[in-house]
Amino acid sequence: MAPLEILGLLASAAAAGVINAVAGGGTMLTFPTLLLFGSAYKVANATSSTALFLGTAGGIFGYRRQLAAVKPWLIRFVPVSILGGATGSWLLTYTSDKAFARIVPFLLLFATILFLSQGLLRRLAGSRNAAPSAAAIWGGILFQLGVAFYGGYFGAGIGILMLASLGLIGLSDIHEMNALKTVLASLINLVATVVFLFHRLIDWPRAGIMTLGALVGYFVGSHFSQRIPQAWVRRIITVVGFVLSGVTFYKAFLQ
Repeated sequence: MAPLEILGLLASAAAAGVINAVAGGGTMLTFPTLLLFGSAYKVANATSSTALFLGTAGGIFGYRRQLAAVKPWLIRFVPVSILGGATGSWLLTYTSDKAFARIVPFLLLFATILFLSQGLLRRLAGSRNAAPSAAAIWGGILFQLGVAFYGGYFGAGIGILMLASLGLIGLSDIHEMNALKTVLASLINLVATVVFLFHRLIDWPRAGIMTLGALVGYFVGSHFSQRIPQAWVRRIITVVGFVLSGVTFYKAFLQ
């Protein structure tokens, strides 16, 4: 690989790691970068998922203090994350993503609006300080199954979707939400990587380079996000969501 390509892969993966640690959507940096340097679509998707999964270790370590608090939610969400991620990645190996790509902009926009208005919705429901109901918990589990399926298939913006869902079912600490989101996203990418490995879709030299960048980005992002007020983290997440919505809409309908 040429020095410019190595630098581009490192930089995009590091930036993706920071974005994923704070909100989600780093795939929208790594995926087009791989395409730019000549990877085929499915290979780029598989390589991006693998690199970001391997790099997630830095993010999990950065949120290690929050893991104990979210353990009950991990027990609920881990099984469906594994199931959805495996199913979505398997489907990618056999089908085209053209039709699904047209749904992505609207899915991201809906999730961003949900995240932006979650405080108002909880106040209207009178449950801001109340424990989530059984219906809300099961709704969150089913929603996570859908997010995991999408994450295994492509994955851009799954952090936004998870944060929106977690907020609506009652979680309020943005750093705990980010810790939970980081662990679940890593599991989704893990099972997708296993599926892609068996179908020989991963470009390992490029994945290795991007993993180094993602490790640094996740670690820096997870620490940086905990050193600024929660209100600012929420604003960053909202901006990322709207930007991703615009980018994916352009790619699906105008390009």
